[in-house]
Amino acid sequence: MSSFAKASSRAFITVAAAASTVLVGGLATAATASAHVHADAEHAAPGSTAIVTFRVPGESETGALTTELSVKLPDVTSARTEVMPGWSARLDRDVAAGTVQSVTWTAAPGTGISSDQFALFQISVKLPEGESVSFPATQTYSDGTVVRWDQPPLADGGEPEYPVPVLELTEPDAAQPATADATARWLAGGALALAAAAVAAAVLTRRRS
Repeated sequence: MSSFAKASSRAFITVAAAASTVLVGGLATAATASAHVHADAEHAAPGSTAIVTFRVPGESETGALTTELSVKLPDVTSARTEVMPGWSARLDRDVAAGTVQSVTWTAAPGTGISSDQFALFQISVKLPEGESVSFPATQTYSDGTVVRWDQPPLADGGEPEYPVPVLELTEPDAAQPATADATARWLAGGALALAAAAVAAAVLTRRRS
């Protein structure tokens, strides 16, 4: 193998390894974040109707099942739940005000989310105006344990132990789905781009020498 080929190979391997480290780190961060109750929606614009998805993992250390999820809604004027086998949904309505204040999903007997599973709960709502909307959630387990996901970000910007699910709202022309899969694809693309740049730089150096 020529010295040029060896240099190109070394450059490619070095950059690819560094990029892979960034990719793995990014995926680990996404996995950690997904361990909490998370709210997401595509094209969530202020005042629009969107399908909000709550990703709920089972986190019981005793093996208890998640059997109920209750989410406070920002007094939305319209809400519809998705049919979910094994679960029933109840909307808490303020008839006088014409708003929906919360939604509660309850598992049928013998059904629930184990510690090695997660479930997606979806509801169609009309979003309020503003830059973001919070959805305080309460997760109940079969052993009676109750976890309240309602803590705001810490004063230093850090994440509390039980962060409240927050959905960022964007204008229609800028709205983009924010998911861990999209992040992973972006990081993977970046890794390939860095590797390609290393090879190109090696070729350019060879031509100049």
